[in-house]
Amino acid sequence: MNLLLSLAFVLCWSSGFIGAKLGAGSASALTILMWRFLPLAVVLVAVAALMRPAWRGLTARDVARQAVIGVLSQSGYLLSVYYAIQLGVSSGTTALIDGVQPLVAGALAGPLLGQYVSGRQWIGLGLGLSGVAVVTLADAAAGTGVAWWAYAIPLLGMLSLVAATFLESRSRSRVAPSVSLTVHCATSAVLFSLLALGTGAAMPPADTEFWVAVAWLVGLSTFGGYGLYWLILRRSGVTKVNTLMFLMAPVTAVWGALMFGEPFGVQTALGLAVCLAAVVIVHRGGGRAEPAVTAARGEPSENRWTRSAGRA
Repeated sequence: MNLLLSLAFVLCWSSGFIGAKLGAGSASALTILMWRFLPLAVVLVAVAALMRPAWRGLTARDVARQAVIGVLSQSGYLLSVYYAIQLGVSSGTTALIDGVQPLVAGALAGPLLGQYVSGRQWIGLGLGLSGVAVVTLADAAAGTGVAWWAYAIPLLGMLSLVAATFLESRSRSRVAPSVSLTVHCATSAVLFSLLALGTGAAMPPADTEFWVAVAWLVGLSTFGGYGLYWLILRRSGVTKVNTLMFLMAPVTAVWGALMFGEPFGVQTALGLAVCLAAVVIVHRGGGRAEPAVTAARGEPSENRWTRSAGRA
């Protein structure tokens, strides 16, 4: 895997948590999310009108299924991330809680998709969750005044993302990445616009910091993060790209500490180290059987539930 490409991917994906923190100081989560997705959806829909071949053969059911996946993997996930950061949860802790998604999805792949999960992988999952607990407790003990229940919000978002990956894994229709991205972003734009209008949060502030955060999120997080995700996935496969996903938490934690003065002490470093050790254990304890292949697409189901992972 190209080192520079991997480095760019980690930085762009981690930038989503930093961008959310940037915008949190000038507007509510709904305002940021509405203006992140509304212009983007307009552009993607316009492009889709010029790329009609990619949409051929899709039924209304296929599009509706992608819309539901978008609600879970983007709308539900991102709203939880932004809201948690708005409540004061550090960007690094939020990224870490989100970062255990591949571990949780991997553990659930056994009972839900019939894939073999080894004992070592279960140990890795437990270790990863322990690391999250250590960092979360360190963040809570830093005296930031964040309510205890705020730390459960990114957990709900992570579970929403897991639900999306398994819903996608059961889809029998092959959907082009450009189509799914367009449907997901359009669905998020409609949902966030309705929520923002309904709560009186649609009007963007005149503060230039807000628009810097929006431009940051669209340019770095959406196009940079998503684009490099698909490129690395195509070149190097699922396992390598998901290994990179676990680097998001330490990078975001250091970035947040340097940029916003977020707490980063010995306990935080210890928790991050435990999570990275969990990654090593999981990837060295791979299953003995090949993943189940879905006849409709002739594609290993591992590729399908993992590729939706992590929509920061």
